[in-house]
Amino acid sequence: MVEIRSEVERILGEIALPDGGTLLSRDMVRALTIEGGAVRFVIEAPSPDIARHMEPMRRAVEQAVSGIAGVSSVSVALTAHGPAEKTPPPSLKFGGHAKPQSQPMNPAGVDRILVVGSGKGGVGKSTVSANLAVALARAGRRVGLLDADIYGPSQPRMMGINKRPASPDGKTIIPLQAHGVTLMSIGFMLEEGKAAVWRGPMLMGAMQQMMTQVEWGELDVLIIDLPPGTGDVQLTLGQKAELTGALIVSTPQDVALLDARKAIDMFQTLKVPILGMIENMSTYICPTCGTEAHLFGHGGVAAEAEKLGVPLLAALPIDLDTRLSGDAGTPIAAGDGPVAQGFAQLADRLIKGGMA
Repeated sequence: MVEIRSEVERILGEIALPDGGTLLSRDMVRALTIEGGAVRFVIEAPSPDIARHMEPMRRAVEQAVSGIAGVSSVSVALTAHGPAEKTPPPSLKFGGHAKPQSQPMNPAGVDRILVVGSGKGGVGKSTVSANLAVALARAGRRVGLLDADIYGPSQPRMMGINKRPASPDGKTIIPLQAHGVTLMSIGFMLEEGKAAVWRGPMLMGAMQQMMTQVEWGELDVLIIDLPPGTGDVQLTLGQKAELTGALIVSTPQDVALLDARKAIDMFQTLKVPILGMIENMSTYICPTCGTEAHLFGHGGVAAEAEKLGVPLLAALPIDLDTRLSGDAGTPIAAGDGPVAQGFAQLADRLIKGGMA
C-alpha cells in the first residue's frame, strides 16, 4: 500500500496545471484513500468555472493511476472550492448538539488516536502537536491532525492554511492538507477573529462532527491537539472514543507541573493510558554566547515521569526559530536543524514503540 501511495503521489506531482504548478503542489487533492487495490480521491478546483475545464485532466489522472501495479480500481471525483453560479453549496451546519450513538466515536480507517494534553495553557502543546504530526509524516506515517482547541484554535496559523473545507453533501467534510498532514480545525469553520461562543453540548456536537463526519481516510495515527485543562472536550473524547493514549506536555516549572498532574489524573480516571511525558522549553541556548540556561527550571518533568512510571519521551528546547516557524505557517519539524532533529527523534521513538 505504501508503494501504491507513493506512486499515486508521484503522478499527482507530475500533472502540470495550465496556470502553473501541479495538483499536489497547488493542494488540490483531497481525501486520498487506498484500500487494498482500490484508490479514491477528490480533485478540488479553486472555482466551478475552472472545474468545468478540468474533466479531461481528471480522466487522464484516473487512467494514469489505474496503470500502477497493484491498483484494481480508481475513483477520482472532481469538485470545486467555491459555490456554483446558480446552485448553492450544501448547507454544512457545525457545532450542533451531539447525536446519540452506539459505537465509539472513532473515525473509520484510523489505526491509532493520540491526544496531546496539558494541564495549563502556554506550555507549547499546540506547537508540539503540529511539529510531531509533521515529523511523523516525514517518517512515512499517514498522519491526521485534529485541532480540538475549540475556543483557541491555532493549527490553521501554525500549519499555514486557512480556508473552509469542502462538503459535497452538507454532511461529509473533506479535510485540508498541509506539510503531508491531513488537517481539520474549528478555525476553518469560523471567520477569522470570530469566537466560538458555545456551551458544553455544542462543544460535544462539534467534536462528534470532526471525528465522524470528516473524511480522514486511511491513517496510521490521528493526533488530537486538546485544549488546556480538564473540560468538556477531554471528557467527551475520553468517554466516547477509544484512545490509544495520551501524551502530556509540560514545562519544567512547578506551576506547570501542578496542572499537568491534574491532566494526568483526569486521563487515569477516564482509563486513557499515559504513553509518556514531553518536557517543552527545557533549555535555552543563547545565540550570542552559546550559554545554556534553564529558564523554567530543570528536571521537573523527568522526575514526574519517573514517579508515574512512564517514559520521558523528549526534552525540547525553547528557541526563536520554533516560534517564527509556527507564526509563518511552516512548522520547524518540516526543515532541518537541532529542533527538527529533536522532533524527528520523538517521532521515531513513538513509531518504534508502536504508539504511532
